[in-house]
Amino acid sequence: MLIGVISDTHGYLDPAVAGLFEGVEHILHGGDIGSPAVIAELEPIAPVTAVLGNTDTDGGWRETEILALAGRKFFVHHIVDLADAGAAVHGRIAKLRPDVVVFGHTHTPLNEARDGRLYLNPGYAGRPRFNMPRSVALLRVSADGVRAEFKELPNRGPARD
Repeated sequence: MLIGVISDTHGYLDPAVAGLFEGVEHILHGGDIGSPAVIAELEPIAPVTAVLGNTDTDGGWRETEILALAGRKFFVHHIVDLADAGAAVHGRIAKLRPDVVVFGHTHTPLNEARDGRLYLNPGYAGRPRFNMPRSVALLRVSADGVRAEFKELPNRGPARD
């Protein structure tokens, strides 16, 4: 199964995402969506599961989503601070024992195996700004495991300071 993973769109969906997500069967959005219009633009590509980010105020999204895809358990939550082992979210992760934890917030891509699970932050996918790298991820789920691949978004388009 091929899954598209995106986060921190902040109200803007880059037109390049549609091509990068061609063939995905599901999309996970790690929060800071910015506008329900972003989800509406993603839905024609594949079903979307999205979570509330710390800057989201509307849309009706939940703080956490737990779902099964291709026989794997996914935990999607906007802020997962790997440096703060005492954070409450880590207790929930330990209790629920997901195979994959998808998050955002830091705007920095991360693909790390830890404690028997994959932690994946696809990076920042909002408007180009300050030459900040922008990316999404593709997650391939098979009988052999789960493998993530980052896809860079072009640093062009409507700029934001």
